[in-house]
Amino acid sequence: MTRQMLIGLHLGNGYGNLPGAWRAPGVDPTSYTSFDAKVRHAQAAERGKLQFLFLPDGPTHVGDIANEPPNFNLDVMVTLAAVARETSQIGLVATGSTTFNEPFNLARQFKALDVLSHGRTGWNAVTSSGEDVAANYGQHIPSSPERYGRAHETVQLVQALWGSWGQTAWVHDKATGRFADPEQVAPINLGGEYVASRGPLYIPPSEQGQPVIFHAGGSPNAHEFAGRWANAVIGAAFTIDDARAQRAAFREAAERAGRNPDEIKFFAGLMTTITADKRGGLDRRITLSGRTFPQRAAYLGRMLGLYLDPARLDEPLSAAQLSEARPSRADPRSIHALKIAREGWTVRDVLAHGVIDYHPVIVGPAAEAADHMQEWFEAEAVDGFWVSPDIYDGGVDAFVDGVVPILQDRGLFHRDYNGATLRDHLNTPAQYGVDPRVIR
Repeated sequence: MTRQMLIGLHLGNGYGNLPGAWRAPGVDPTSYTSFDAKVRHAQAAERGKLQFLFLPDGPTHVGDIANEPPNFNLDVMVTLAAVARETSQIGLVATGSTTFNEPFNLARQFKALDVLSHGRTGWNAVTSSGEDVAANYGQHIPSSPERYGRAHETVQLVQALWGSWGQTAWVHDKATGRFADPEQVAPINLGGEYVASRGPLYIPPSEQGQPVIFHAGGSPNAHEFAGRWANAVIGAAFTIDDARAQRAAFREAAERAGRNPDEIKFFAGLMTTITADKRGGLDRRITLSGRTFPQRAAYLGRMLGLYLDPARLDEPLSAAQLSEARPSRADPRSIHALKIAREGWTVRDVLAHGVIDYHPVIVGPAAEAADHMQEWFEAEAVDGFWVSPDIYDGGVDAFVDGVVPILQDRGLFHRDYNGATLRDHLNTPAQYGVDPRVIR
């Protein structure tokens, strides 16, 4: 089969990735607490045959609550439980910290969601890294070796718990009165330096057996962790070369763990503002996020080695400034930012291009997003993308109805689901319990 890209949708706070999305025309300002809104956005993504929804999580808020909503869902598991009942095929990936959760709770919650969704669940296993998050648990962030040491033990333990109810253990024979085969439901009695559990977990397998493991991170520790346990990586890359290097690092780590590197998929982030023309998209972004531009201009100036006067945002950089500008070696976004500035846009418009956002930003017609995705995919820099629209209401539909058909016509994206489970969607091998290849 011809290689085709995989696409997930970032499902965040109910509004979109722009801080002012909650104020956009046609957006219900109470969508933050509306599970109906999340279901509606999920159904739009499923209509576009996207492989999965991705819900990040950071149980804290340190932003500008006076003007902006928190970035995350009220609760990722509750959200996906609601979505699972109103969708039938799209994958459901939620983030769960290995640092601030006990393995038995993680095992129970994610496998129960997998059973509820008929095999569509994925667990984005992360170690957490913010002191603000740790403070909510009355703790401090452990060192990276400690966090990843606990993470390795946690995933192994969770997968052992998932497999502690045998695949054919559930007999439920009314005639004989035999509910389950006790020989196949056994404690695991597994423990290490950081975590332990007796087990067993009392949940039978789903249609895909057990959830798919994801990971989000880019450090050497993350490479080794994902290479051993994960089938998908939620990444952040600003250039093709950066993405290609990250993807290669994860594939090499998978090989070192005794796995086939094709079993691990790398997804780069992509933020979208899909509009009929670029000017319309820039104006929308200015309306919804322009309040932050004076502060962002200062950061843009540091990226380019310039002083940018916040009172002159509606002027382009002068010839002298462009000659003096030097992209920061410490920020991979700076080369692209200078490229956009050299096109003659005002500083306000340069910022509206999203040059200091967390992922590459496409502003304008659907074909531009499709071109970006095709270039990265054909360069073998990614296996797919996780897409974050500026506004969910309308923005998901714009991607599904605009970008997806272009990718399909180019033979880069499938036209329908080939199966019913997340493993089917990602072409992930069957697994039940711990992968014996990585236990040495």
